Amino acid sequence: MTSKQHFTIATRESRLALWQAEHVKALLERAGHVVTLLGMTTQGDQILDRALSKVGGKGLFVKELEAALEDGRADLAVHSLKDVPMELPEGFSLACVMEREDPRDAWVSGRYANLEALPQGAVVGTSSLRRMALLRALRPDLRIEALRGNLDTRLRKLDEGLYDGIVLAAAGLKRLGLAERIRSVFETDQMLPAAGQGALGIEVRSHRSDVVQALAPLMHPATWLVVCAERAVSRVMGGSCSMPLAAHATWSGPVLHLEAAWGDPQGQHALVTAQGSASVHDTQSATALGEAVAGDLQRAVAALDADR
Repeated sequence: MTSKQHFTIATRESRLALWQAEHVKALLERAGHVVTLLGMTTQGDQILDRALSKVGGKGLFVKELEAALEDGRADLAVHSLKDVPMELPEGFSLACVMEREDPRDAWVSGRYANLEALPQGAVVGTSSLRRMALLRALRPDLRIEALRGNLDTRLRKLDEGLYDGIVLAAAGLKRLGLAERIRSVFETDQMLPAAGQGALGIEVRSHRSDVVQALAPLMHPATWLVVCAERAVSRVMGGSCSMPLAAHATWSGPVLHLEAAWGDPQGQHALVTAQGSASVHDTQSATALGEAVAGDLQRAVAALDADR
């Protein structure tokens, strides 16, 4: 039985990040631990006038939280897993991945029920190069424009009429009780999600076996193996928010099916895709599947470049 302890959770101060941290706090408290939150503003939250891909990537959302772990102000940090870099700094580890929410992308618009309903030249907002590439593959006639800020800020910009529609993660909207804002969801054969999308990841210092032990009941093994495969694709491809890359895995019994896509956010060439399936029972086999699919994707991209 895990002994009862006091833990501090480092978290960003956006409404969604605080919901995620409060969710983990409640689960740990239910197990008898005493938990406090350490709210922090990260560089990623402060830089809103430039694309993340141009100022350091999604790692800007986790660096300050990692500093709090390193100097002992916090014991664990709760992240949206899709924001966690594929390679963590030395001395840090991903201790827990919780059960996944809806991994799909959501279409949000006051006027149009779905992407197909948009008139030619309509303006769609997103900050993600992955979404830009996939949207341009679906509707090359649209104007895709950058949209930064936390979830509430993005919804406000939509409501002010700056965009005809925006694309957000369905999971965030559902977690904040904003599911009614979703006009439609993109099925994964339309818009493949980012690696880890919809899952929460908890980061700790690697030597903190006490924290790892306390988090063990929160781990969801099936989600863990899925995201291991997805993140392996991104790791091999050098994935970051500066690369328009998607990776999504689903279970069929003991077999994991993994799809990946790489695109051009400018829409100048066709989307490149790869997929594979394997019987997966541990992190090694999940990672091997991801690496195999990434290899196929790399060869497809190289062939595309050779033909240009």
